[in-house]
Amino acid sequence: MKHLFIFFLIVFGIQLKAQKVFSTEYSSQADIKVFAVEYESQADLKVYKVQYDSQAGSNDGKWFFTEYGSQAKKKIFFVDYESQADLKIFFVKYDSQAGWRNNSKKQLLY
Repeated sequence: MKHLFIFFLIVFGIQLKAQKVFSTEYSSQADIKVFAVEYESQADLKVYKVQYDSQAGSNDGKWFFTEYGSQAKKKIFFVDYESQADLKIFFVKYDSQAGWRNNSKKQLLY
């Protein structure tokens, strides 16, 4: 019984830390409205898209895009205009570049 408890603790602990996101079709379905900016200096968060959910970080800009909304920690909607966004992101090429530029927006992804 003790081993089963430890197993569940490990499995669910790992699941809670991952930054898994789902891109919704409608803004009303989303937790956060996001705008992808053209320049890094305009972003609140620099995002690196990982290939596997196990590579996703815990609110550090390493995102795994899930296939279904139920698998995600946060649901996002990409808006057409910067003024509509809660969070401005910039996609980076390398995982070491990911991270927050504006720490005041960090709470949006907890």
